[in-house]
Amino acid sequence: MTAYDVIVLAGGAAKRLGGADKPGVRVGGRALLDRVLAACDGAALTVVVGGRRATARPVLWTREVPEGGGPLAALGAGLRLTTAERVLVLSADLPFLGAGTVDALLAAAGQPGREGALCTDPGGRDQPLVAAYRAEPLRRELALLATEYGGLAGLPLRLLTAELDLARVDAGPDAAFDCDTWDDIAAARARIREHGAVLDEWITSVKNELGIELDVDTGVLLDLARDAAHGVARPAAPLTTFLVGYAAARASAGAGPDEAAAAVAEAARKATVLALRWEAEATAEAKAETNAEANAETKPDVAGREETGTP
Repeated sequence: MTAYDVIVLAGGAAKRLGGADKPGVRVGGRALLDRVLAACDGAALTVVVGGRRATARPVLWTREVPEGGGPLAALGAGLRLTTAERVLVLSADLPFLGAGTVDALLAAAGQPGREGALCTDPGGRDQPLVAAYRAEPLRRELALLATEYGGLAGLPLRLLTAELDLARVDAGPDAAFDCDTWDDIAAARARIREHGAVLDEWITSVKNELGIELDVDTGVLLDLARDAAHGVARPAAPLTTFLVGYAAARASAGAGPDEAAAAVAEAARKATVLALRWEAEATAEAKAETNAEANAETKPDVAGREETGTP
């Protein structure tokens, strides 16, 4: 797939959040903006239109003219800095946007005759800020709108999307979920703590915080922790997984993510085998002790009678 650029719109007054810094609001321990940036880390160039702030990866910053001029003005400002044939356009408040949705949008935008693709939400409504556009027709329509209206400030996005031949992508209930209110923020925070998602969310947040890129096989590590806790002692679980990580880091120093993942798997395998050996030894010792106690109970007394427990 050819390269693409990304424009993330991170401005706006966030009036429904009481003027809070919406891109910096944390969901699952990560700023909303960083969550969006993580979904499109394969971009050749990432432009963020909004106020500067610390981000998890490098981006190029710009501002719309005038500031607060709305999404079309922001899009125009960002587009001037891009060079790729396709441009991903995203808002900065999408906590559940994933790489799968990004790939689907880019693929749909590349269909013959299409000028772009956008997501639709569960209600069938278009989401033009979860979209991928071909750069040439996007520039053309923005220029026409600027000429017709004397500028882009204050214009609604529907004026742009109405003029483009766009494919629709149904990315499920979460990809287009945006956080406009504190109720939305609360719902997003609750959703990532649901049983089926919390571990993946936590692992992603930890990797982001530590600045590492590694596909973690959580099943292997959880099995290792279980075996260490059961076969050795409960505190052995976290200590063993730490040592496995350290050993894997040493074994894969200077290697890529695939080699690092393989090193983790191999270190976990060795530690698991060791934990199972400890468990087997403990089981054998317990069995031997039980047999010894049983033999002692049936040993003859001084009168030559067996100690059967009866008078």
